[in-house]
Amino acid sequence: MSHLKSLTLTVSPQQTARNPKLVRRQKMIDRLSDQLKLAKDPNYVKTVQRWKAVNGSAKVPVEIHKRVRPWWRMDANSSLVLVLRSGPRVIELEKGKGGIVVGSHERLAPVLETLIAAAKAGELDGALEATLDGAARAAPKRKAA
Repeated sequence: MSHLKSLTLTVSPQQTARNPKLVRRQKMIDRLSDQLKLAKDPNYVKTVQRWKAVNGSAKVPVEIHKRVRPWWRMDANSSLVLVLRSGPRVIELEKGKGGIVVGSHERLAPVLETLIAAAKAGELDGALEATLDGAARAAPKRKAA
């Protein structure tokens, strides 16, 4: 009993809801980091751990390899254009402008590092939220029963 008396006890804090803006920001940082790894190594494959049932009942962790698709393409002038994506949607950083002119493949990694720094600073939050608002407007409305 003397061990418990040596501890300072308090009321346990309530669990707070996660901030959706920070969740979107972290997802974008993770995806940009995958793009940076792909830019440095064209054979990069993301490894994800999943639980899979074996012999009907026991579940074991299994590593699954997921292909990472590049977010950059060559344009008509033979320069690279990088497009930020949120799912299937293109993120527009300015109205009507969804691409970032990179130029050559050598400049791709520094541009991705700049975008990661911008995402960490919260500079992409407005564009991410605008993409989310567009998705919410495009969703069909449910009819009342």
